[in-house]
Amino acid sequence: MSGRVVNVVVAGLGGQGAIKASDILADAACRAGHDVKKAEIHGMSQRGGSVTSDVRFGEKVLSPMVPRGEADFLVVLDPDQVDLIRPVLRPGGVIIGPDAVGEGELPNRKSLNVALLGALSHHLDIPEGLWLEAVKAALPERLHDLNQKAFRIGREAAARAGPS
Repeated sequence: MSGRVVNVVVAGLGGQGAIKASDILADAACRAGHDVKKAEIHGMSQRGGSVTSDVRFGEKVLSPMVPRGEADFLVVLDPDQVDLIRPVLRPGGVIIGPDAVGEGELPNRKSLNVALLGALSHHLDIPEGLWLEAVKAALPERLHDLNQKAFRIGREAAARAGPS
């Protein structure tokens, strides 16, 4: 996907870590040398309402908002959000939903956001080491091992699933 802008929308409910996941994605893309723009819509996030965050990266990004019908990837943390956010996806785009990783596989259910980033990482040309650096930078040290494990679980699950 080099040479063009990659559009990712992260969606979930308040408290699920959608904004944290988009922060990690933006940091990893920046560490890989991309121009990165990010926009968030919190809605009623503190009350469990819908939260979306757009992350766009590439050689040169002019706007932080992903236009309707142009998202390459949707990372969706809550199954109820899939149909709500689907119109943003381009034809042939990839949805990475909460079912991409078995909840029983996760070291902690709160690490689903990082596990889904692991699944997303399988589709992007950003070295795994840069992703893990971004995860470490975004989270307290006591959560590093748990989230690195969750990231790898997601990445391995996407590899097993094969190309989309």
